[in-house]
Amino acid sequence: MQTTTSPIPTTTSPTTTAPSSKETRNLYLLLTISLISILLLLTFSSTSTSPSPSPSLSSSSSPFPTHQKLILLSPNTTHPNPISSIAYLITGSDGDLDRLLRLVFAIYHPKNQYLLHLDLTASGDQRDELALRVEGVPVFRAVGNVNVIGKADFANPKGVSAVSATLHGAAILLKYSRSWDWFVNLDAAHYPLITQDDLLHILSYLPKDLNFVNHTSYIGWRESHRMKPIVVDPGLYLSSKSEIFYATQRRELPNAYRMFTGSPSAILSRKFIDYCILGSDNLPRTALMYFSNMPSSQANYFQTVVCNSQEFNKTVVNHNLQYESWDTPPKLGQHVLGLNDFGGMVQSGAAFGSRFLLDDPVLDRIDLEILNREPGKVVSGGWCLGEDDKDPCTVWGDADILRPGAGARRLEKGIVRLLSNEAFHAQQCIID
Repeated sequence: MQTTTSPIPTTTSPTTTAPSSKETRNLYLLLTISLISILLLLTFSSTSTSPSPSPSLSSSSSPFPTHQKLILLSPNTTHPNPISSIAYLITGSDGDLDRLLRLVFAIYHPKNQYLLHLDLTASGDQRDELALRVEGVPVFRAVGNVNVIGKADFANPKGVSAVSATLHGAAILLKYSRSWDWFVNLDAAHYPLITQDDLLHILSYLPKDLNFVNHTSYIGWRESHRMKPIVVDPGLYLSSKSEIFYATQRRELPNAYRMFTGSPSAILSRKFIDYCILGSDNLPRTALMYFSNMPSSQANYFQTVVCNSQEFNKTVVNHNLQYESWDTPPKLGQHVLGLNDFGGMVQSGAAFGSRFLLDDPVLDRIDLEILNREPGKVVSGGWCLGEDDKDPCTVWGDADILRPGAGARRLEKGIVRLLSNEAFHAQQCIID
């Protein structure tokens, strides 16, 4: 069976619902050129006043100066831009407690916010144990940025309860803090392919209104199998687990807005999350009402809302920065990643990968070769000052100090390619 690393087909068709204005295109082009020019100047200035850098640093043609170059000036030098931060919602089901904890250890950084959700398929005892184990990690307890949802929801990926749980989690994260820049929803089957220092370093150079959403308006077989059927998700109104059920009737697709589909996971700006939860525009709510009776709503809701919003459809990057492999044709399901996929994952430049099985050996290899993480420990970053090689994060320093590495360079190449003027607009909310 063949596989493809693209979860959905994309298109470069020039036809759009509302073609980008010349001013908008010129603005993004000017923004990109200005950004790269300024960063190149920073690179030149840092290398001209620093001690003789190693060949690997001085020969880099990267438009993003790595923090390693700046550290050569002074060990206490902070990042040239305000450090971005991420609000993570991590969802799991019955039996996923250990997977959630391992994922949090792998993506932890003091600048971020983390909200863990064991849905109602898990017992209350599992949620209590998760909360106790989070409280037992000294850095989690000291910083106070890892929280567990006590009053859980159902999050059936086949129904709309998954969208409801995601919006609920985003609202809680907004209540905890409004200082984060991006919202990322992951599940227990995800795992990082770069460190948080790598990811935050690159995000800190980007406009904070960008939304990384894998999307397409090409519906194809989904129209008859996932969009026209009418379903009821009991997770919205029952306290016990129950599968969704299908009505005998079918309905036509909406004509008040265009349908888009994609991957359930995305990297969304805080401004867009505000719009979905608190905005005065009614599109997020009317779309939610429509999707409440559609199968697999999580793969359609945010794509449809962002691409039909005049305020946000010019901020969409058609990639979720994740490595996913899908069977061909894609309706057969998502491919499970393993050791044979390791090289492709690394070379992709993605920030995350999915789906991974519980304790698959490839996760140990990622910990060893990419994250440099010991079992049961967080990934060491610029904020870790301890002298113990196995756990330097027992002593904490400035969270604004980053130590990006090879992962940042891989991600940088992908981001630059995605934000090139031609690619950025050619794959942005295209109508097929």
